[in-house]
Amino acid sequence: MLGSGKGSNFVVIAEACAERKVAADVAIVLSDVADAGILARARERHILARFIAPGKFRTKLDEEAEAAYIETLRAAQVDLIALAGFMRVLKGEFLLAFEGRIVNIHPSLLPSFPGLEAWKQALDHGVKVTGCSVHFVDAGVDSGPIIAQQTVPVLDEDTPETLHQRIQAAEHKLYPKCIAAIARGEVEVRGRRVIWKARETTNGNE
Repeated sequence: MLGSGKGSNFVVIAEACAERKVAADVAIVLSDVADAGILARARERHILARFIAPGKFRTKLDEEAEAAYIETLRAAQVDLIALAGFMRVLKGEFLLAFEGRIVNIHPSLLPSFPGLEAWKQALDHGVKVTGCSVHFVDAGVDSGPIIAQQTVPVLDEDTPETLHQRIQAAEHKLYPKCIAAIARGEVEVRGRRVIWKARETTNGNE
């Protein structure tokens, strides 16, 4: 997992893996911020956690940093990369190295309100419903194929903070569900569309 902040989505995913609600393990956590909370939370759970300096750019990794991230992730033999508040746009070689294997969660109903502070964008725009989206990562900003979405109503008394809190609560339910489905091989990309294949069961029940 890659993150730049406190790591709340990392925690719910790590706990879902530990409880085997997700048939996977978190192999490594990387951050572009040396004192990021996500690194501390990973270490508390005895998960390998490393800071890798992002280099000279403000919004993306430079070539040297990109190579270091790729090498580290390959050494950890990761099958899927989940972004959890990673504040760098991934480009070029990184996307080629892990094509179709990078997912992200964004706090809006994409394609509405991509970019930073999407909850504030939604509130300022006056929409009545917003939410969160899990999507595959491509070369654009929050523009990859959408895996799943969860709606969150915008209340008349909402502030940016209260709306963000409710969106995060929705994220914490949606993100592990999507990663679990990918781990089970139930998600298929067809062009821009992501199809959830029927889950096979032995007794007809979930």
